[in-house]
Amino acid sequence: MPQPDVYPPERIVAPDPGWSRRFSELSAGLHRDLGDGWQVEHVGSTSVPGLVAKPVVDLALGVPRGLSVSGAGRDLRAAGWTEPVVVGDHQATFLLDGPVRTAIGHLFTADQWATAHVRLFADWLRRHPADRDAYAALKSGLVAAGTWGEGYTRGKATFVLDVVNRARAERALTPVEAL
Repeated sequence: MPQPDVYPPERIVAPDPGWSRRFSELSAGLHRDLGDGWQVEHVGSTSVPGLVAKPVVDLALGVPRGLSVSGAGRDLRAAGWTEPVVVGDHQATFLLDGPVRTAIGHLFTADQWATAHVRLFADWLRRHPADRDAYAALKSGLVAAGTWGEGYTRGKATFVLDVVNRARAERALTPVEAL
């Protein structure tokens, strides 16, 4: 299957209370199809109340101890998700509606789970409204300037890294240089 790289036509949209329900549906389906050994957490902008977001639900997926990411890929494909691909410091899988992404699952091993940057970032933004609002302004500004795809991701990278490192410092973890 080709790498899915098609997002919905809406770049970013206003916060939608339905995102929590969609996450709950996705989580229930994953637990049903994969078993209860998996950890599933709502992350990304759709998990942060009051934050604009791409209309795609992000999930952090904690692979059960003893299961490799390649083994997890087999299980995820059987559950209707795509083959995991490397994205930065981890792998991701996608749930598609035709060619369009509807959800992204960020895979982390049991050893990576506690410090997974997507979890730290979302948690920080939920607890720090000023940073949430600054992130919303950054995202909105990038989209207004016509920046999307890799440029959009690069445009957010410094902000995301700074927040992740503040969240890591709060937990007495060493900073990281890249995500």
